[in-house]
Amino acid sequence: MRVTNTAKATMARGEPAFGWGLGLGSPLAAERMAQTGVDFILVDAQHGSFHADSTLPLTFMAINTGGAIPMARVARNDYTQIGRLLDEGALGIVVPMVHTAADAKAAADACRYPPTGARSWGWARAAAYGDDYPHAVNDEVFLAVQIESAEAVENAEAILGTDGVDGCWVGPSDLTLSLGHMPGSEEGKNLLRAATDRVLAACAKTGKVPGYAGASPAEGRELAQRGFRFITAGSDVGFMTSGAREGIKLLRGDG
Repeated sequence: MRVTNTAKATMARGEPAFGWGLGLGSPLAAERMAQTGVDFILVDAQHGSFHADSTLPLTFMAINTGGAIPMARVARNDYTQIGRLLDEGALGIVVPMVHTAADAKAAADACRYPPTGARSWGWARAAAYGDDYPHAVNDEVFLAVQIESAEAVENAEAILGTDGVDGCWVGPSDLTLSLGHMPGSEEGKNLLRAATDRVLAACAKTGKVPGYAGASPAEGRELAQRGFRFITAGSDVGFMTSGAREGIKLLRGDG
C-alpha cells in the first residue's frame, strides 16, 4: 500500500497517537487540520455534518494531502456503512454504542476482508492506496469500539477480547449519562473515573489499545499520562469556537 497506518504503528509501540475530530463537514477544514502534524483525523459521520455522496469522499481526499491518517466514526454499527467508509479511504473505524461481545464481533467482521472478516470485496476512493490495497488493508485498518454505557463497562473484557478489535474509544458523555448523571457533574466525574479505570484494566488484560474522546490538547496530555493511547484532543468546532471566544475577550479588554 502507498499509505501505512502510522497512527496504528505508533499505538502498537505503546505510544499515544493524538487526533483531531472533524465535524463541520468541510473538506477545506480537513485539509488544514491534517497538515498540522497530528497523527490522525477522525471524521465524525455519526454527529458531524457529512454526506456520503459529497463531503465524505472530498474530506478523505483532503486529509490525504497531509500526514494525518484518515479515520471515521460510523453512524451506527452497520455492515454497509462501515464498508462504505473503508471504501472511501478510511484507515481507522470507530463504532459507537458497542455494548456486548456480539456487537464487537459484528463491527470486526465488517472491517476486514475474508478470511479474517466478512467485508464485501470492492472499494472506491481507496483504490488510490495502490493495487495491493485489498491484500494489505486488513493489517492497516484500526478498529476501535466505543465503550459508552454501563453495560459496555461490565462487558469490557469480553468486548476487547474479540478478535479483530484493536482497541476502544471511551465516550465520556454518553457513559456518564448511562451511569445516571449529567456529564460534568461532580458525582458523574467520580463514577466516570472509576468506570474508565476498569476499561483501562480490561485493555491491559486483553492487550488492546485504550482510547478516549478528549476535548482539548491539555486533556489529551492528561489522558496519555493515564495510559490512553488512541486519543482525540480537540476538534474543528472546538478550536474555532474557543479561538473566537478568546478573540472577543481581547477585543473587549476582558482577556
